[in-house]
Amino acid sequence: MAKKRTIRTIPQQRTPVREQDPAERAHNFAEVNCGYTEAEALLEAERCLFCPDPVCVAGCPVGIDIPAFIERISAKDVHGAYDAIGRTNLLPAVCGRVCPQETQCEGRCIVGDTLEPVAIGRLERFVGDRAIAEGWANLPHIEPNGRRVGIVGSGPAGMACAADMAKAGCEVTVFEAFHEPGGVLRYGIPDFRLPNAVIDAEIANLRRLGVKFQCNTLVGRLFTIAQMISEMDYDAVFIGTGAGYPAMLGVPGDSLNGVLSANELLTRCNLMRARDFPAYDTPIPLGRHVAVVGAGNTAMDAMRVSLRLGAQNVTCVYRRTKAECPARAEEVHHAEQEGVVFKWLTAPVEVLGDDQGNVRGMRCIAMELGAPDKSGRARPVPIPGSEHEIACDEVVFAIGTNANPIIGQTSRMRLDKRGYIETDADLATSMAGVFAGGDIVTGAATVIEAMGAGRRAARSMKAYLGISEPGCSLDAATIFGIQASERNFARIRCA
Repeated sequence: MAKKRTIRTIPQQRTPVREQDPAERAHNFAEVNCGYTEAEALLEAERCLFCPDPVCVAGCPVGIDIPAFIERISAKDVHGAYDAIGRTNLLPAVCGRVCPQETQCEGRCIVGDTLEPVAIGRLERFVGDRAIAEGWANLPHIEPNGRRVGIVGSGPAGMACAADMAKAGCEVTVFEAFHEPGGVLRYGIPDFRLPNAVIDAEIANLRRLGVKFQCNTLVGRLFTIAQMISEMDYDAVFIGTGAGYPAMLGVPGDSLNGVLSANELLTRCNLMRARDFPAYDTPIPLGRHVAVVGAGNTAMDAMRVSLRLGAQNVTCVYRRTKAECPARAEEVHHAEQEGVVFKWLTAPVEVLGDDQGNVRGMRCIAMELGAPDKSGRARPVPIPGSEHEIACDEVVFAIGTNANPIIGQTSRMRLDKRGYIETDADLATSMAGVFAGGDIVTGAATVIEAMGAGRRAARSMKAYLGISEPGCSLDAATIFGIQASERNFARIRCA
């Protein structure tokens, strides 16, 4: 029997991960974080205490059995670790890179009460990368049940829902408005954080399950949700279109040439390959002095992309302090290393233009922190007489997103006052047979939270379609595996 681990017997230092040199990486799109080698992963796995009541699992939105997969790494059974993760998460190489583990699983880690927490995200990425390199996939036996399911949106929520419905035996088709699947993973996250090759590999596993992808298909314009149910014969539909409609600040001058949203910048650069212009003919504004408004992960991506596109200097303008910054600490650290200048407690009040209608600067005002607002963070309050100008020729707004409006405009689904789709506790919408989850329901959230919503919706869809969950035991309440309450009933479709 292995000796019980304690805080005193495990490695005291978190295993560092190799990274590209900041001076080099600020000029290329290669991945910053190089990932663990097997030796590094084994060393970090030694830091897990294998708690009898693993609170880290409760911190994971999809409930990965974290001690189980780390135990398999320790036993040098990486395939077993992949199987353990795959029971609840089909995108380990993605989630290991972009999930905010510091506020989720690692934020709950018992080791973190005394030392740095176990690097759960880095270990998950190690397993996911090994699976991609060696072509592993969890492909269960699938018995077709004749049900047809439509998924609107190929982001993390849609992919998670599609996988579970395909495993249940449904014929699944994913409709994607863009020309490549992946949703926000593809258009919103740069290659230096999440390479497209990783997204492609994970999507290939979905195709192996039988999931079909139909790109260049804008649901709500080519056909409606109601038509999917009534005319296209889908038995159930899941909507995971995200919240990709950018928010602008609404200050004077925000329509000048050289003002754009972070969503537009990142979509052009990542999905449409504007970074490779002129090899790809997608145009993109190229500022020499760029100001990015906001300090979330999207803002960090926009700033670091701007550097790689050739900006001489990039400035982050944020109305609160670094302590309230919503971006991951690692992303802020990387941006600082690469030369981004941060102007904390600063808010824009006007974008300034020249005679040609181009951006020449931005007028800002200094802020101080007051009483907490509804979010619980200290409210920024303007300091009278502190207005000043920042010289820039491009302004990027990264201050959040709104609900994609097309589905709401073209269906009779009930929406909330912000335009997001209303659902019940089972993620069912006001239209029979239609479910929704992810950012289009909650507003902007994390990749793993969207995946959790997709899986939760899949469970509700299976219940709606009368598909029993696997693993049904043959106890006294069942006959041949059929629940007593389901005997002598058949589902029919009424005209």
